[in-house]
Formats: sequence, C-alpha cells, structure tokens
Amino acid sequence: MEDIPKEQYNSATQKHDASDQDSDGSLRDEEQIGTILIDTNLTGKSALRPEPSQDPNDPLNWTAFEKYSTYLTICFFTFLATVNASKFTVAVAIISKDFGVSATVGGYQVCFNVLLLGCGNLFWIPLMRVVGKRPVYLMAMPLLVGTNVWSMKATSFNSLLAASIVSGFAASAADATVSAVVVDMFFVHQRGTVMMIFHMALSSGFFIGPLINAYVVQYSSWRQECEWIAIAAGVGWVVAIFTIRETTYLHRDVKRSVDTYPPKKTFFQSIGITSGYNPEANFFRAFGNTVAIVSYPGVLWPGCVIGVFVGWNIVVQLTSSRTFTKPPYGWKIGSVGLLSISGFIGAVLAIFFGGKLIDMIATRMTRVHNGHREPEYRLYAIIIPAVIGPIGVLIFGLTAAAKEPWIAPAIGYAMQGFGLTAISNVVATYAIDSYPTLAGEALVTVFVVRAAVGAILALYSWDWIVAAGMRSAFGEMVGIQYFFLCFAVIFLIWGKQIRAATATYGPIAWGRK
Repeated sequence: MEDIPKEQYNSATQKHDASDQDSDGSLRDEEQIGTILIDTNLTGKSALRPEPSQDPNDPLNWTAFEKYSTYLTICFFTFLATVNASKFTVAVAIISKDFGVSATVGGYQVCFNVLLLGCGNLFWIPLMRVVGKRPVYLMAMPLLVGTNVWSMKATSFNSLLAASIVSGFAASAADATVSAVVVDMFFVHQRGTVMMIFHMALSSGFFIGPLINAYVVQYSSWRQECEWIAIAAGVGWVVAIFTIRETTYLHRDVKRSVDTYPPKKTFFQSIGITSGYNPEANFFRAFGNTVAIVSYPGVLWPGCVIGVFVGWNIVVQLTSSRTFTKPPYGWKIGSVGLLSISGFIGAVLAIFFGGKLIDMIATRMTRVHNGHREPEYRLYAIIIPAVIGPIGVLIFGLTAAAKEPWIAPAIGYAMQGFGLTAISNVVATYAIDSYPTLAGEALVTVFVVRAAVGAILALYSWDWIVAAGMRSAFGEMVGIQYFFLCFAVIFLIWGKQIRAATATYGPIAWGRK
C-alpha cells in the first residue's frame, strides 16, 4: 500500500539540518512523524511549511480569492450536509405518526442518515485519492439534491428510510475530504484558523439547521424540509461548478526553477475535472489506508472526543423536543428550534479559542523551542473548552430535569456549543498535523466514530434517560466526556513517542516501501 508519495512523506517531516540526520545521512523519519523543524534564519517562501514550489499552479501559491472561493463553497456544502443529517430530529414524532410506526422505529430516519454521514467517507476518500477532490464534490452535491427530492416524494416509511440513507452517503463527501483540501492549500501556521471555518460550518448545521427545520415543520411539513435542502444544494452545486478548483498537486519540487513551469492556467482550465487524477493511486490500496489508520492513537482519540461531544449534542436536541413541548413549558416545535440559537452563540464564541488561539500557541511554542514545531502544541488550547463544554451539558440536564426557567438550560446549551466547536477543531487539527499526507484518511476515522455514537444515541438515548433518570444520565454523559478528554494529558507528554511508534506500521510504513 504505497499511495503516499515518498516526496510527500518527507515533506511532511520537514528537516533541514545535519543534526536531524542519522550518521549515514538518512533522515530519522520514524522519530519525527508530524514534527516540523524550521531553520529560524530562513525567510520568504523557504520559511513556509510546507514549502511551496515555484509553479504558479501550485495550490499553495494561489491567490486568497482562489483559495477561499474554493474553500467556502465546500464549507457551504458541509453546512448543508449537517443540516441534512439533523433535519428529522424535530420531526420524528410527526413522521412516526404519518407512517404508523413507533417513535423508536421513526428514529431510524435520523440514525441511519447520521451513520452513513460518517461511513460514506470510506468510499469518498479513496475515490478522492484517485480522481481528485473536484470530481468528488461535483458528483456528491447533485446526489444530495436527488435524494432530498426522493424524500420529499416518498409515500412509504421504507422509501423515506432508503432516501435518508443515500442522502447521508451523499452528504458525507463534505466531511473528511475537507481536511485534505486544507492541507493542499494552506500552510501549517494557518490550519487551525482555516479548519475553524469548517467546524463553524458543521456547528452551524447542528444549531441553525434545527432552528430552520423546526419552523418549516411547524408552518408547513417535514416534506418541505427536504425541498428547501434540495434547492439549496442545487444552487450550491451550480456555484461549485465555477468556484471549486482542483487542489490535488502531485510531485511538488521546491528546487525546480519558475521558468520550467507552464504558465498559470486560465479560469476555464482551472475548473477542469481531470487535473486531479493520480495514475499511481489505487482505490483499494487507498481504502486499505483509510481503514488501517484507525490503529493510530493520534487519530482514534480525536474521533472518540468528537464522537461524544457531537453525540451529547444530539441528546440535547432530542431531549429538548420531548421536554419543552410539554408542561410547564408547552412550546411549539418552532420555539424549541429557537433554543438552538444558544448553542450557536456558544459556537461563535469558540471561533477564537478553537481557531486562531491554537495557531498562536503553536507558533509561539515553535519559537520557544528554536524552530521545533510539534502537533501537541495545539493541545494546550483544549483546557478552557474542556472545562466549559461538559459543565454546560450537566447544567442543561439538571435544569431541564428540575423544570427551571428556559434561560438556565439555554445557558448550558451555549456552553455545550462552545465546547463542541472549540474542542472539535483542536483535536481534528492535531490529527491532520500529525499525519498531513493522510489528512483525509485521518478524519474518516473521526467521522465514522462520530457517526456510530450519533446513530446509537439517536435510537437509545431517551431509553437511557428514562432508565437512569435525567439527572443521572446527564451526569454519566459528563463523566464519559471527561474520561476521553483526560487522554489529552497522555498525548501532551508522550504524543511524540506515540507518533514515532506509528511510523513502524500501517499506512506510513507502507508509504515508505
């Protein structure tokens, strides 16, 4: 399994001094996975990591407009993908009544959509390695349109369920692929900030999506949820045809002179669909890499952390729809959707703490350590959201159980939104910094774990709450969150050694053969 080009592997472990070589002159790659050693005397392009080539068509050399028009269009797709996954959380009871099924069976519409939202990446990422990123997005977006039209027209529960499953698969192309795009276009000191845009798109889907859909259901029907998502995805697809450029760039050579490269592509050349094709890649080898990377602790742990934070967010949404529509609150579905605004406010407040701050900390510590940049430097930013987020979940559960005024659970939900958004970006950026040449594959693990946790909770969380009691259940949730967060200490202390060990097996070792 050798889909990682040797030159990309070496560029991911940047070493520029003789002291960074063994006695025979070879680089100690197995000891430096994710580590970047920067000569502090370098200036200009040579000081950037990864170092760009002189090719005007290298995505690292694109203008800000070219980069962000591509990236923001993809993030809009991410927003719609998350909205699509949560669209039926506010309509499970109505769908169950319409088709004459139990509430648990009705929850299958959410469960299997969320599950495919994660597992679909097992197909899209290997395909992306072969054909490039642009064709994947241009295939997935119209599929999302079609499946939502199918959902809107469904006349049986099973037909609707099939449409939900396929729409989750289509939407999954907007998840794990994004980290690979970030690595293609942006330098390491920018990734925390840029990845926060992606996680804000995810969080907006989690929080704004239910708000929109709650009012759509209240004033129209659940079928119109599918209609507006189909329209938005269709518009997004048309825009994507003209804005999403191919970011795959093979065989970067930083020593090649600028006059040996072809001129910069015209606009229409830049939106072709074949420039990302990699004849050396193999779908099945790439699939093997995608599955095998789950064995890397620095990838599995972020998946577990994001999984429980997203999972508890689903629990909060499902609990809200059951709690606030009954006495003493007696809210309509649309009003329940308004509660999501508090979560969104928390997410907005997390933009700095989970984005720019982690870049600032990593850059500062790189200077302190004389140009040695480690992925673990980003993990220090986890402290504040790790305190606030889980406590927010507890506040929501305790105050909702006690039937306190709505402002109390809303504050808890805002704290949860803050923790979810900030922590997700910190640990996801840690994963892609540790394995930049496998950024897409790394986030597949993250999103598959997230999907599995979300799917299980969509079905059984209310049974858990009923059996344990709301106070106890939410207390247990917080305990689980802190259990996984405590592993951050292990990675801060031994993360580099753990990464070095992973160089001896799996995709990294295969890529060096």
